[in-house]
Amino acid sequence: MELRVLSLYPEQMNIYADRGNIVFLQRRCEWRGIGFSHAGAGPGDAVDPGAHDLFYIGGGQDRDQRMVAADMVASKRESLVGAVDDGAALLAVCGGYQLLGNSYQLGEEVLPGLGLAELETVREPGARLIGNVAIEVDLGGGPNLLAGFENHGGRTYLGAGAQPLGRVLEGHGNNGRDGFEGVRRDNLIGTYLHGPLLPKNAWLADHLIAQALERRYGTRPQLEPLDDAFEDAAHAGARAAAGA
Repeated sequence: MELRVLSLYPEQMNIYADRGNIVFLQRRCEWRGIGFSHAGAGPGDAVDPGAHDLFYIGGGQDRDQRMVAADMVASKRESLVGAVDDGAALLAVCGGYQLLGNSYQLGEEVLPGLGLAELETVREPGARLIGNVAIEVDLGGGPNLLAGFENHGGRTYLGAGAQPLGRVLEGHGNNGRDGFEGVRRDNLIGTYLHGPLLPKNAWLADHLIAQALERRYGTRPQLEPLDDAFEDAAHAGARAAAGA
């Protein structure tokens, strides 16, 4: 088996150590004897929806989002819609998460979104939503906890048909008001959790790996357990920092 990963705009959308998520996926595959291939798609690059089974969009500042938003819609949207509809996994973090929706309003400027999730993001007056965060999620295996760090000026509001990734236990979440964090749709996940996210939440990394391999090979593999002493300690530290 081989996990095939594509990072979108890896040079522009990579802050808060988000690239560590890719390294973590690679290591967990290597430790299990699973092949790993990783490619990047930058401005103007077309995307083959069948060539990769896990798509990743990292975080970026407003300047970076302005650089990639229109290009992403023009050169990649159709392929990404096809891939997600066909069962591919997609993880988008912070700035990447904001671009999953219909639009991101920055004052008088409106950045186009991919329309992969029913949500809108608006830069509203007020302080940035910053701090350690913990959320309770259920991705089909019962309740579990994600812990990380958030830092975003945009407030995200889910549409009536959108499903949040989880319920906020500590921190701000999507907008600091409704008690929800992130979005999920089929095998798509959008979240504000940086940190990087996956080394602090190894179970989520394995969940994504299994989803992607299932798309490629038709059945979900039983991933070999790993010695996660360091990963468990990182998760416990992130939970403690959030007060969860």
